[in-house]
Amino acid sequence: MNGKPNAEQSALQPVELNRSMKSRHLLMLSLGGVIGTGLFLNAGYTINQAGPGGAILGYLVGGFILYMVMTCLGELATYMPVTGSFQTYATKFINPSTGFSLGWMYFVGSAATAGVEFTAAGILMQHWFPDVPVWIWCAVFMVLLFSLNALSTRGFAEAEFWFAGIKVLAVIAFLIIGFLAITGIVPLADRPVPGLGNLAPKGLFPAGIAIIFVTMMNVIFSYQGSELVGVAAGETEEPEKNIPRAIRTILVRIVLFYISSIIVLSAIFPSSELGLMESPFVTLMELAGVPYAATIMNIIILTAILSVGNSCLYASTRLLWSMAGEGMAPRVFRNLTKRKVPLNALLFTMVFSLLSLLTSFMEADAVFVLLMSVAGISVTISWMGIAMSQFMFRRKYVRDGGRVEDLKFRVPFYPVLPLFCVGFCLLILGFLFMDPTQRPGLLYGVGFFIACMVFYKMKEIRSRKVPAAQTGGAD
Repeated sequence: MNGKPNAEQSALQPVELNRSMKSRHLLMLSLGGVIGTGLFLNAGYTINQAGPGGAILGYLVGGFILYMVMTCLGELATYMPVTGSFQTYATKFINPSTGFSLGWMYFVGSAATAGVEFTAAGILMQHWFPDVPVWIWCAVFMVLLFSLNALSTRGFAEAEFWFAGIKVLAVIAFLIIGFLAITGIVPLADRPVPGLGNLAPKGLFPAGIAIIFVTMMNVIFSYQGSELVGVAAGETEEPEKNIPRAIRTILVRIVLFYISSIIVLSAIFPSSELGLMESPFVTLMELAGVPYAATIMNIIILTAILSVGNSCLYASTRLLWSMAGEGMAPRVFRNLTKRKVPLNALLFTMVFSLLSLLTSFMEADAVFVLLMSVAGISVTISWMGIAMSQFMFRRKYVRDGGRVEDLKFRVPFYPVLPLFCVGFCLLILGFLFMDPTQRPGLLYGVGFFIACMVFYKMKEIRSRKVPAAQTGGAD
């Protein structure tokens, strides 16, 4: 053999990814990563369940947890910018079985989130085509996003840059109109001036304080996608400069987009009016008399939903590609096309997105809540893994003679911050266990994580036995 590929060889070649994402791509990716179903549909559902005060407090607590997670991820990703990031960090700094379990856990959760986005997009299409089943739209959008992800990484990043820009401008416009409506400057059809009556103390927590911890899965799901900055680290130019810059936008986007939106929605709508099947963003624009409000806003929301679904497919495929390179997934997922896209990993990810087709025989809102719970539990466990990886990394770094001041991005208040983050995530999972409706999803999620660890341990034992058998078992 001459070592040269022949014409019959597969177009898939095991080559490395390119660092083709620029600073503007990563910044907008981090800003737009959490603006989708979690904001446009799930925010109303959270207010309905927990009340205005519960929703505001829940998103503030979730935002603080996210800040801790992203700070931990920032230190790791800046020091070691690799595709697959937190799974690789857990493997290196905790142990391989934890990295294996964390990688597969996040993969399933991220792929399920794509299914949530397809379902949400199908629900939204009911506004224009009420007689077309949701599952048909799910299938249409699956084909669309698969095609977009099959392009080059640069093409994906460029598309996400503009998608995120549209989302950001839409939310800013919504907030301006919302605040003007609250003060009466912009009148709402058939409604008095809202003011802040719905935010009176007696109505802030209609279901009590404890419900906040139960609805935290909704909040965690909403913030999922921020960690995409770490996943994209291996394809980012100058990661030591661009990753910290993206991390620092977290608090801005949380306060500006989520908390402000919750305040506006809670002030204008009683919590009993909010739910899943109609976006309150659309309703507000219609009440404010914005021309073609429903059509314009629904198109923007649809773009936002598909954008997040697109990002989830990207994250899942890159994570699977990274695990294949470390022997934690079948080697076939390591192959790339001539455009350097992990097509085999993308095809496998799409299988999990087929869960959105459950809407063919289940209620669409029930499928939405089910997949959202799966994704939320997955990302909560993944966040714990990120925090513990940073905790173990810093210990090893200092023990090996490294100087903390030499790190280009550092976690403050170490070791309190990462351990506090882990404790908060455990508290949320504990409250989920006490909720009968959330308990099955939690048990399945934790069971899957443990099963992955057992599987990897058994695989390690078998791999040690094989060489011994080949050499006659001699000591």
